[in-house]
Amino acid sequence: MKLRVCSLRRLRTLGVLIGLCAVTAGLHGAGYQYYVSGDPTSAAAKKTEPGLMLMGGGDEVDDAFRWFVAKAGGGHIVVLRASEADDYHDYFLKKIGGIASIETLVFSDRASALDPRVLAIIKNADGIFIAGGDQSNYVKFWRGTPVNDALDAHVRAGKPLGGTSAGLAILGALSYGCMDSISLQPADALRDPYGPSVTLIRDFLHLPYLGSVITDSHFMARGRLGRLVPFVARLSTEEKKAVVGIGVDEKTALCIEADGTGRVYTQAQGRVWLVFTPIKIKKLQPGQPLEVEDVSVVMLDPDSRLDLKTFAVERPAQRLRASTADGQLTLSPQP
Repeated sequence: MKLRVCSLRRLRTLGVLIGLCAVTAGLHGAGYQYYVSGDPTSAAAKKTEPGLMLMGGGDEVDDAFRWFVAKAGGGHIVVLRASEADDYHDYFLKKIGGIASIETLVFSDRASALDPRVLAIIKNADGIFIAGGDQSNYVKFWRGTPVNDALDAHVRAGKPLGGTSAGLAILGALSYGCMDSISLQPADALRDPYGPSVTLIRDFLHLPYLGSVITDSHFMARGRLGRLVPFVARLSTEEKKAVVGIGVDEKTALCIEADGTGRVYTQAQGRVWLVFTPIKIKKLQPGQPLEVEDVSVVMLDPDSRLDLKTFAVERPAQRLRASTADGQLTLSPQP
């Protein structure tokens, strides 16, 4: 069964699904769209396990989603998004399988993050996946709201949380908010790490092992090492602590276990990139090109293992050293 309803006012009463209605013009006024497949009123998973799935965008990574569903105990999956009407229902049900139900909420304003029916759906989820789109909508609609609190509580309850592309962008305690909805080009970040489009966000999600992390997606395909290095340089200076950037290639995921062990899954020989705080920052000023030296960049593949408690890497795919000057980034092998 797959249904789209005009409002959740008639949807949940003490966990009972009632009053489903067809699509109407009133959908927009409710502040969200709702989709459901399967039976969300059946019993929750008997056992869930903590886990974080960081996906870089592009096509789904089947093995990573199987890992995610196993962590959710084959229970109820909730997909959250703030753009587009597409969903993951067929993918979860037909290709991955083994779940009791899947629900999707598509947010279109901040008021919907206060709706008790929305919060009930999130609370009852055994696993939550945040889709791609425009992460500025997630910041504007959720930050500082009960949805923000509910996502943190979901993880504290020992349930898995994942995100891809824009959904990945908000998982770190530090994040690139894209608040002008214009994707920042690496060249612009290198030319001016304080430019108006370099919108860095704090105090959103509070997830284990990601307290000093900023993430980035579509990494190799869009050359985003050139913007993650400025992000890390600026944030480490402003936060007065070591900051780690995690870049994830398309069709690739970093799955993090409860003990902080990270493993890479990929369907396209993708990598996960770690960008560490520069050893030497020579110039970090508004309106000026970034100048840094000795930035450690470590690439992970499926044979690698990452300890997110220390960010030590076993069997790295490659170790590089980055530097920037005159708006350009250069890479060399680590000695």
